[in-house]
Amino acid sequence: MAESPLDLTRRGPRLLGGGGGQTRAVALSTASTVVVVAVIAALFLLAPGSAQVRHTFFSPPDLWHSLIGDPAKGYYSIGAAIWLNIRMFLVAEVFILVFALVLAIVRQSTGPVMLPLRVVALLYVDVFRGVPTILVIYAVGFGLPALDLNVVSTQGPAVYGVIALVLSYSAYVCEVFRAGINAVPLAQVGAARSVGLTQAQSMRYVILPQAVRTIIPPLLNDFISLQKDTALVSVLGSIEANRAAEIYSATVFNYSSYVVAAVLFLILTIPLAHFTDHLIARDRARRLAGAAP
Repeated sequence: MAESPLDLTRRGPRLLGGGGGQTRAVALSTASTVVVVAVIAALFLLAPGSAQVRHTFFSPPDLWHSLIGDPAKGYYSIGAAIWLNIRMFLVAEVFILVFALVLAIVRQSTGPVMLPLRVVALLYVDVFRGVPTILVIYAVGFGLPALDLNVVSTQGPAVYGVIALVLSYSAYVCEVFRAGINAVPLAQVGAARSVGLTQAQSMRYVILPQAVRTIIPPLLNDFISLQKDTALVSVLGSIEANRAAEIYSATVFNYSSYVVAAVLFLILTIPLAHFTDHLIARDRARRLAGAAP
């Protein structure tokens, strides 16, 4: 007899096998992993230029000095600079969610009065999805100061970087919101309108709550990319992790600082990536359970 989707969700992990052979599967997978890692390490250590690479990229003193910094010697702490990346990420994320949602709602509107705004929203999404983020950062970071306007032209590089990231990522997140809104069954929309809810009320109380549950995993994937792209703001001169690593490298002629910056970004992004995977797996299990007879 064929298994139901609910039975499939109750199975043990298939990656390592199941049932009584799970212990053996774990042992085999551990052994194979150790062998692969050992082979890669041996190839690296036995390569003719291994010593030079280890000194250039994995020098313990340089790893430590670049992490803590020493302003007296002309370089900054990467450990302290990463906080600027985190602050830019958190601020940009809030504005992106709000702005992208407004764009999505405008694009989903149907009234003739909203036609000009729909055209503007469509052009905005097309332009900022097509232009590389680094070019948007250059345009905002060097263009706004050149306007010589009060307040607008007197901000710091980090502010301009956040504005550029918001402009760029809002176009992507807008389409994520639209996908979630369009995934809501039309029967739900019809039911909401049939009980007397207006279009705005239907969007607020019926469509958006269901859409948000659907789009959380792709949203988190976009925000993982956003966290990494905060490093691009370094082109404007802000001392974030990537810029601090670059200054250290140029000062002592060693690239270990880039390894430190990469590890710090991994510490930030890996937990969020695994949390995203967890949400995707839980949503899949919920859907399979709902499909069970």
